[in-house]
Amino acid sequence: MTTTPSTSQPLTRRGVPVDPDLRILALSSFANRFGAGAVITTSALYFTRQVGFSAAEVAFAMSAAGIVGMLVQVPAGHLGDTRGPRRMLLLTLTGSALFSAPPVLARSPLALAVLLGVLALFERSASAIQQGVIAQIARGSKGVLFKAYLRAVTNTAIGLGAVCGGLALTVDRTEAYVAVFVLNAVFTGFAAWNTTRLPHIPARPHVKGEPRLAVIRDLPYVVIVTITGIFSLHFIIVELGLALYISQRTEAPAVMVSLLLILNTALVAVFQVRLSRRADSVEAGARALVRGSMFIAGGFALFALADRGGPAFAITVLVAGSLVHVVGEMIGSGGQWGLQMGLAPHERQGQYQGFAGLGFSIMNVVGPPLVAFFCVDQGERGWLMLAGLMVGVSLVSVPAARWALASRARYGVTTHSG
Repeated sequence: MTTTPSTSQPLTRRGVPVDPDLRILALSSFANRFGAGAVITTSALYFTRQVGFSAAEVAFAMSAAGIVGMLVQVPAGHLGDTRGPRRMLLLTLTGSALFSAPPVLARSPLALAVLLGVLALFERSASAIQQGVIAQIARGSKGVLFKAYLRAVTNTAIGLGAVCGGLALTVDRTEAYVAVFVLNAVFTGFAAWNTTRLPHIPARPHVKGEPRLAVIRDLPYVVIVTITGIFSLHFIIVELGLALYISQRTEAPAVMVSLLLILNTALVAVFQVRLSRRADSVEAGARALVRGSMFIAGGFALFALADRGGPAFAITVLVAGSLVHVVGEMIGSGGQWGLQMGLAPHERQGQYQGFAGLGFSIMNVVGPPLVAFFCVDQGERGWLMLAGLMVGVSLVSVPAARWALASRARYGVTTHSG
């Protein structure tokens, strides 16, 4: 039997989840993302400087892996529902651990693409299944709050992992880079072992005559995921678009890219849970998406001014824009989780959360060229257009959420928030 945290019980005490099952999930996520942070920091430079691949060849391999990850998310979530979430999470995390280090051995772009593709198959499957596990264990208002807490934890883990990656970059020897990949495998292996401590979550075998991937036929949920997927474009805008904009259109020093990322990570780690408290239902999630979009749009409007003055002016408005944006990012993230978790049938959380993640994955594929066009080619006008897009798509979420809720009530579907 799974445990359901009491709604009257606080989520954490001294920064640690009160519920033991949530502590297990948090520890696994920290270990997994710590290793990933080290690899993210070093992998591109290792394959270009040590192995000798071109940037385009590395990008091709990573894009191929990204496509594999997109394709497996929903089927993996479905397998988690029908075969048992804990069992499938253990299997996919074990596969991730086994295939975390082999990419370091690639000596051709094709081999790298294949090895990264196999790794993505296990990693994205594990991620989709884990989202379903979270929704099963952290029910009611605890679901959104725990996802907020988990985001703070994973941001911290990635940052600390990046420090380890930075040490490898300082040494700049093949052995140091290989050690980073091995470190990732070890920490992922620990995350896999740690899942064995989770409680048993009953499988829901497929019922004959029932569609295998019901989420694809759930039009209201597809619309909501489309909305949250477009909304998530702001992550790519800030991570990629802002970096290109700073380096190509402003007089701010290039180091501002790193400093703004550190500022964002630190604030998310401290304030994400607090700013997600009012998004614990579907309608509240839609309203949070609107509130968040207003701050995000304000941040974009400030970024748009950065190419109007010298270095001091650019630094000032970039920092101000980042502070405003990150507030919207945290509020809006809570809104996304409230919508995605609250509308999913409880017995199909795996496939529904896998599908919810698909929206963000698609944005990672189609977003970069769009972001480059608006943020760099269009400059100030592009930033203002993106601000309008964020507000517009969030406003659509309010009637869409009501429609989706009405569809659940009409057919008697039991959702996560039900």
